[in-house]
Amino acid sequence: MWNSGAAVDADVVVIGAGQAGLSSAYHLTRAGLDHVVLDHAPRAGGAWQFRWPTLTYGKVHGMHALPGMELTGADPLRPSSEVIGEYFAAYEDRFGLRVRRPVDVSAVREGDGGRLHVETSAGVWSARALINATGTWDRPFWPRYPGQETFRGRQLHTAHYPGPREFAGARVIVVGGGTSAVQHLLEISEVAAETTWVTRRPPVFRDGDFGEAEGRAAVALVEERVRRGLPPQSVVSVTGLPLNEAVRAGLAAGILNRRPVFDRITATGAVWADGSRVDADVILWATGFRAAVDHLAPLRLREPGGGIRVEGTRAVRDERIHLVGYGPSASTIGANRAGGAAVREIRRLLTRERAAAPVS
Repeated sequence: MWNSGAAVDADVVVIGAGQAGLSSAYHLTRAGLDHVVLDHAPRAGGAWQFRWPTLTYGKVHGMHALPGMELTGADPLRPSSEVIGEYFAAYEDRFGLRVRRPVDVSAVREGDGGRLHVETSAGVWSARALINATGTWDRPFWPRYPGQETFRGRQLHTAHYPGPREFAGARVIVVGGGTSAVQHLLEISEVAAETTWVTRRPPVFRDGDFGEAEGRAAVALVEERVRRGLPPQSVVSVTGLPLNEAVRAGLAAGILNRRPVFDRITATGAVWADGSRVDADVILWATGFRAAVDHLAPLRLREPGGGIRVEGTRAVRDERIHLVGYGPSASTIGANRAGGAAVREIRRLLTRERAAAPVS
């Protein structure tokens, strides 16, 4: 319900209650800072609650426990949306993280007295600092190709992928070179009449263990882009695709034989520059997501390169704004660490402001 009264004061507003938001809320609670957590989702679980039912917990790539509470005894055959949704709900309850939901944040603007004006579907908050933990799920990326609007079949994105059953007997083109594209192909191929995999660049499969040193190197590549004010890449995009047993079987069966991206889309499929074509009933765009930060636009944080330049978690253009789960902290373990780092910086900022405030 819209709060038509005066703005509600809080030291810190957290936007989003996924891994990054809950980690931040945990550290804010421990630090004794007045805060509110706003989440647009209908229930606990962050973006995980919207994942397709065949993405079972055993297939989840690198889920890391939230600070202070392990996720134990989960059935690997249960849908990840259920397992992680229940875990997040239990986490909120255990640490008293009173998340307000569903609340849509429409804009964050400059307020009075150096405070931030957070406009939402449930009223307005006035904050001294803000942690943005909105992730990417709400901004699926749809690339554009000539003729795309003429296709008479179905087009959908990973964000709306329902699982493989709806593709039974269909000819399906899957576009995208990430983990989701591979998972879609492997399960759709079991029921579809035909599948075709299309990527812009040849996929890179990673064989062997991915250790701490490799992880640090991958995060550093993403972090460098963010420092330069460029839109962040996902950490997974620079680590390569894990060559597990299922992927090996898919390669051996020809399911993961990739084709370069097509030249154009037609009413009945796709055509390549060499004149070859593939007929299709469905085009599934597993083409990733972009950071959901449009509500921050009034603060003019973007650089000419299109991204928000960040040092650690702090927006370079406004020290009151911290982005957790953005760029190098977009992994589950990265979000945990970033939540703690953001709260430490915010605590220093608020202490400094209080010390500088005139005595009444």
